[in-house]
Amino acid sequence: MSHSMIATTMFALMMLLMITGQRVFAAIGAVAAVAALALWGTGGADIPFTAAMKLMNWYPLLTLPMFIFMGYILSESRIADDLYKMFHVWMGPVHGGLAIGTIGLMVLVSAMNGLSVAGMAIGATIALPELLRRGYDKKMVTGVVQAGSSLGILVPPSVVLVLYAMIARQPVGQLWLAGVVPGLIMAALFIMYIAVRCRLQPQLGPVLAKEERQVSRAEKLRLLRAGLLPLIIFVVMMVPFVNGWTSLVESSALGAMAAMVAAVVKGRMNKTVFENSLRNTLGISCMFMWIILAALGFGAVFDGLGAVKAIENLFTDQLGLSPWMILILMQLSFLLMGTFLDDTAMLVIVAPLYVPLVQALGFDLIWYGVLYTVTTQIAYMTPPFGYNLFLMRAMAPPEISLRDIYSSILPFVLVMVLALALIMIFPQLALWLPGYVYNQ
Repeated sequence: MSHSMIATTMFALMMLLMITGQRVFAAIGAVAAVAALALWGTGGADIPFTAAMKLMNWYPLLTLPMFIFMGYILSESRIADDLYKMFHVWMGPVHGGLAIGTIGLMVLVSAMNGLSVAGMAIGATIALPELLRRGYDKKMVTGVVQAGSSLGILVPPSVVLVLYAMIARQPVGQLWLAGVVPGLIMAALFIMYIAVRCRLQPQLGPVLAKEERQVSRAEKLRLLRAGLLPLIIFVVMMVPFVNGWTSLVESSALGAMAAMVAAVVKGRMNKTVFENSLRNTLGISCMFMWIILAALGFGAVFDGLGAVKAIENLFTDQLGLSPWMILILMQLSFLLMGTFLDDTAMLVIVAPLYVPLVQALGFDLIWYGVLYTVTTQIAYMTPPFGYNLFLMRAMAPPEISLRDIYSSILPFVLVMVLALALIMIFPQLALWLPGYVYNQ
């Protein structure tokens, strides 16, 4: 059997295991282990061992549990509730103001946690019931929560970008900074869409009732101080890193410590909050480490087979496609896979193939990391089988049907496609900030 046929068989077996519902790391790792032993005998055992040592020696990986712990502390202590109360009071007099405030909430939640699922959970439990109670259109608000949660894997500290950095061997700090401007652009486009549509159709986002807007200036300022606490934590964490005073790992420790101090100061730190945060952090961190380990082993086998070079020759020599056409085909494949896989699974499946190919085509891997995160999140929310859609259905109240969820997300998907096109046409939107910071 030729090397290309072996590579094709490995990929097909992996996809088959995924479809049958096997865990991501088990499917990838099992195929890699069997292929390594079949190709190289007992010497193939060196591949997972080498991958494990590489994983254990990758110092920036320590940021992963730190940021996850920080996010869970802020979530479990209900500090995120203060954010919504702040937006509720300050944005209530504007048509669609609470929906706009929800996007702002999602941006700050993303800066607290780095996981899109966390944004979805907070938006669905805090913002969605309040918006529905105040007469907002159910399709509008469902789309707002889903779209806002998509910022979680782009705005730093993005956990998915940490995984991409590990697999693509790129600096985490540069990837985080590369996601800042595109993330803010996407949030601004969401806000513009909500503001314009609610201006044209006021019934979709009515203003807050007059009696609810009658809040004293002192209370407004108190809510502003409470709501800005997560932003202060983000500043405490990122400013020393951007200025070169601390390393990435040290900054993540600062963020985790600042979150704990904030919970203690507000009187919301107790045994339950601490234990739940630790337990969830351990579970998610171990899951990500197993996935990275399996992906590194799978990528090593693929490299040994020369599969990446074969794909490059197929696209460039046999099919005669231009680099940009190949890149667009890659993005379309993400949209297809997003119908049945989450963003992490997509990354570990295709990264061993796509990252070397992108580099060979002459594209910047930092820029491509941002393209990946935006494209997979679009796929994550695209009907008919987007993973995010079913997650939203599980969290939404009974009056919101799956049909409502499908129709709610389409305008926001179009906005995200526009943002993706802007990043592709103008790469400096992603590359300017890391270039500016690291070239100082």
